[in-house]
Order: sequence, then C-alpha cells, then structure tokens
Amino acid sequence: MRRTGIVAGMAALALVAGVQAREPQPQPRSAEPALFDAQGYRAARYRAPVKADPAPAAAIGLAEALALAPGRDALFLDVMPVEGGVRDPATGVWTLSTGHLTIPGALWFPETGRTPVDPVLWQALEAAVREARRTAPDRPVILFCRTDCWMSWNAARRLALRGVANVHWLAEGTDGWHAAGRPLIAATPVAVPAS
Repeated sequence: MRRTGIVAGMAALALVAGVQAREPQPQPRSAEPALFDAQGYRAARYRAPVKADPAPAAAIGLAEALALAPGRDALFLDVMPVEGGVRDPATGVWTLSTGHLTIPGALWFPETGRTPVDPVLWQALEAAVREARRTAPDRPVILFCRTDCWMSWNAARRLALRGVANVHWLAEGTDGWHAAGRPLIAATPVAVPAS
C-alpha cells in the first residue's frame, strides 16, 4: 500500500511538472525601438553624441557659423523640438509650456528633425528655404538644435538628400553659440497651418 502511495505521488508530481512546462512562459520585454530607420535617420533617443557624417549635407564649424549674420548671410533653421507644447492644426500656432532660446535671426521649425517627420511641418520648412533663396539662390542653409542632438543632423541630411544644395549642420547648436559669448533670444515657432 505504501509503495502504491509513493508511485501515485510521483505520478502526480510528474503531471504537475508537465502542466507547468506547458504553461506559457513570460516573454521578454519587447526590444527598445531601433535607433535608426531604414534610410539611416535617427529615430529614437535624439539626445546623444553625434559622430556620423550628415552627407550629403556638410558639417559647419562653429567659428565659420559665427562669422555669418543669421537671416542675411545664411538661413539659420532651428529644429529643436517643443517641450510639452502643442500645435493647433487649424491655425498652426504653437502653445508652449516651456520657452526656448535660439540664435537671433533664426527661424524655429519645431519637430522637423524627428523620424518619421510630419509632412506638413516639413513642407513648411522647405517652403522657407525656397523663399529665402528666391533672391539669393546660393544662400547657405544652416540647421541646428543643441549639442548632442540628432534632430538637426536628421533635418540637414534630409534636406540635402531632397536635392537642396549648400546645406550645413551646426553640431554645437545653441549651446555652442551661447558658449562663444553670443546672445540667444526667446524663440517663437513658425506657425504652420494645415494645408
């Protein structure tokens, strides 16, 4: 009798172990989003050191950028994202919860360095480039955000790959400009109404 109880107990343990083995096991958490998309644009964690070449755009040194008058010698485009802000799709006006300082004379096109880029915002940035070049076809275009910011790298590369010549990426952005003793001013995002 005792032997039968031991055998039955072992059979019950084997049955429980078999049931546990067939139960779904917890799956590992999904992997973090890919840092780059298929076209090579940064798509996640935009604040990180940037060591990649933005070709066909060209990197511009801080000293060379400081020698230019924004709005006159070159079109400076700030692509820093908004922090906690929203854009009214009808009017295109941004409501900001946090202010942003930029290079005097620059135009601020928030969110245009993201991947994927919002097509309405991107078209507005391209329209600004076309307008600036209407009277000066070779005017340099300089895209920036902050130091260690992939958004300006993305935007400069995207603009150059779309056939726009004389596009430059200022890696140091507003941080480098300010560190060089140049002032920054309160920025107002360019209003981009729905098309």
